[in-house]
Amino acid sequence: MLVHPRIVIGVPSEITQVEKRAVEDSAYRAKASEVYLVEQAMVAAIGAGLPITEPGGNMVVDIGGGTTDIAVISLSGIVYSRSVRMAGNQMDEAITNYLKRKYNLLIGERTAEAVKMEIGSAYPLDKPLTMEIKGRNLIEGVPKTIAIDDSEIREALGECIAVIMNAIRVALERTPPELSADISDRGIVLTGGGALIKNLDKRIREETGLPVSVADDPLASVVLGTGKMLSDFRLLRKIKID
Repeated sequence: MLVHPRIVIGVPSEITQVEKRAVEDSAYRAKASEVYLVEQAMVAAIGAGLPITEPGGNMVVDIGGGTTDIAVISLSGIVYSRSVRMAGNQMDEAITNYLKRKYNLLIGERTAEAVKMEIGSAYPLDKPLTMEIKGRNLIEGVPKTIAIDDSEIREALGECIAVIMNAIRVALERTPPELSADISDRGIVLTGGGALIKNLDKRIREETGLPVSVADDPLASVVLGTGKMLSDFRLLRKIKID
């Protein structure tokens, strides 16, 4: 009853004023004393340990559940940011639709996510992977098991990966030339659960020609970044969304 915490919330970069107010209201209803909204890509960069306060350019791609946030950061500020509604959830949906279309097999969300994590890839693998999937046959209505390989799931994820690749390309085109030089040296850092898709870093490297690395703990980057924000109040004041 007596605890009124200070809350930091990571939000997509293209959040509307109405969405912003809804997020703030939810936090105040949960008895927060102060609420700060910070762009998700910014907290992901902090969580991944990028030197965001330095004058050099840093590029981060945070592939979460609902959105992929891309940002170029320099001197604690966001030079360019973009949020696309194409991320983990849409990938699961694409796998579900593909199996429905090709095999008349209906699978649940958890199975789709397991398939994505186990054999999902963005670029051909050195060693092919296969997996048995259990679901329900849509025509006969009975349980059915099929075996699929990584190339089929790569095909299913093709459109999702293409949208993310396009957003990265646009971000690189819109980055000021002096910061582009820094990014070509430092490369792109991937965070979020989507960063764990096999060979995604290889695909981005292949198409952009830039070095690509995955954060040490991509799943927790945003959480770690928001935690650091709470202990560095000066930085939080500088990067919060007004």
